[in-house]
Amino acid sequence: MENKKKEVTKSPIKKVINQNEKAPLVEEEPFHFRQREVVRKYSGGNIPTKVFALGGLEEIGKNTYVIEHDNEIIIIDAGVKFPDAGMLGVNAVIPDYSYLVENQTKIKAMFITHGHEDHIGGIPYLLKQIKIPAIFAPELAAALIRDRMKENKVTDKTVVKEYVAEDKWRSKNFQVSFAALNHSIPDAFGILVKTPNGNIFSTGDYKFDWSPLGHFAEIDKLAEIGNEGVELLMADSTNAEVVGYTPGERGIIDNLDKHFIKAKGRILITTFASNVHRIQYIIQLANKYNRKIVILGRSIERIIKIIRKMGHLKISEKRFIKPTDMHKYPDNELMIITTGSQGEPMAALSRIANDKHQSVRIKPGDTVIFSSSPIPGNRADVERLVNSLTRIGATVIENTPTNQIHTSGHASQEEQKLLFTLLKPNYFMPMHGEYRMLKKHVETARSVNLKSGHGFVVANGDQIELLNGFAKVGRRIDADAIYVDGKDMTGQASNVIRERDTLSKDGLIAVVVSIDSQNNKLLAQPRIISRGSFYVKDSGSIIGESIGIVTNAVVEILNSDRPTFGAIKKAIKQALSPYIFKVKRRNPLIIPVILNKK
Repeated sequence: MENKKKEVTKSPIKKVINQNEKAPLVEEEPFHFRQREVVRKYSGGNIPTKVFALGGLEEIGKNTYVIEHDNEIIIIDAGVKFPDAGMLGVNAVIPDYSYLVENQTKIKAMFITHGHEDHIGGIPYLLKQIKIPAIFAPELAAALIRDRMKENKVTDKTVVKEYVAEDKWRSKNFQVSFAALNHSIPDAFGILVKTPNGNIFSTGDYKFDWSPLGHFAEIDKLAEIGNEGVELLMADSTNAEVVGYTPGERGIIDNLDKHFIKAKGRILITTFASNVHRIQYIIQLANKYNRKIVILGRSIERIIKIIRKMGHLKISEKRFIKPTDMHKYPDNELMIITTGSQGEPMAALSRIANDKHQSVRIKPGDTVIFSSSPIPGNRADVERLVNSLTRIGATVIENTPTNQIHTSGHASQEEQKLLFTLLKPNYFMPMHGEYRMLKKHVETARSVNLKSGHGFVVANGDQIELLNGFAKVGRRIDADAIYVDGKDMTGQASNVIRERDTLSKDGLIAVVVSIDSQNNKLLAQPRIISRGSFYVKDSGSIIGESIGIVTNAVVEILNSDRPTFGAIKKAIKQALSPYIFKVKRRNPLIIPVILNKK
């Protein structure tokens, strides 16, 4: 890394690290603003620069982006996706890292834009499969990564180095530099990658906040990057459908302050554990109004521990108390910050609402503040939680247009237009968003200055190839989602998840068959056991017919040339499944059990 630093900036990296080693959317042409013509220079020869995502396209989460040129690869972010309600028993969803495993000798470095789990949570899983020469991350993200690496016992797989805005990193084919942007976590950066086929800029998650709680966005640097020429822009699409501007964080804190003044009893407040700026200021509000602070939820405990250790939260240890000590203080001197903003059934706030928390119960006079908004798909869970809290006497305050106590960390359409005006990209690959968001983001880009046919709405695994000023979609690589069940990362959990889903919807049928494999005879009538599929006592005719179907299927295999246990099980499933669907409109999990006489 090369650091051209200002007098007030102290960088942990002192010198250049040299690692030299032997389907697009097409729409009608929009109006284009007049702008300075960019002179683009290329030195790639006949070797294309490849850009693709292993995660983060057509989804929210598991952001993992790869840039490859010749014999070098760099990775931008390595995130995780949290399971939805249909992924029963799944701990996390990560990308398929097979391509990186196969090409790990090419990997030169990983660069992190910021410290949210959907951008760093996959690192421990990736490091269990490959070694990475170095991970470069902003200060807070670096601390979070080190904590996760220690927890997962992979500290020997790489070294984590911190970068600041003025640092540069070089290898044979790449030069990487950084530009400060705003987000809901401190130390968020966009990343500029200079390649032989032009400059690539990745925003990470970003917005433009003109009175930020953290650092200011480097607008002047973005303009310089745009004037130099951006061949491909990769930009956050989360709020691509939101018109106008994203409200600033400082106004949200002012509104929360008013609710602290009004509250007469205990305050319970829930927000995203990843919203570090918000958590910092919520704790400062508690300190301001002389309230003791109780923390409920491991994810919030972790982030508070780290930001206090880094000096971002200068509040006395005496301000924090254990849940079991709350009875020592008046209600108007207590604030509880808790997980559960999305109505998660096992989160602390849901357990409190259902009177299942070991230390905290809601009582009349409590004020519960949701400094958050429901993620798509979670609204029903949040509404159930709000109803439960209200029913037992709490005053619940939610985010509304007239009572803004939450704001997004992502750029809305007008901020996206500003980014395009500053960077003037030749090509554009929207990232971090559902398909409709990616598509809308391209439309917004074309309303500013993107040429027709230069926007790529692609999926995970689709490679964009840049070569001498032209871009196309190239060969596709495997980029399926991997479900992590416990510590298993083989992908086998995918089949288990499907079985759990079947069990939850259609139940199971166990078929017990007794045979004599020496003489190839059926010894007794098969038994049919139903669990969660249909009520056996009221289904005598179905049981009788099922026994007949199974008997015929087993006898047919026993009389065949090569009867095997596998063939018997397969025949039972194939014969019984269509009948059960016909009479019950269900597809239960059918489990054949074969008892063999010795």
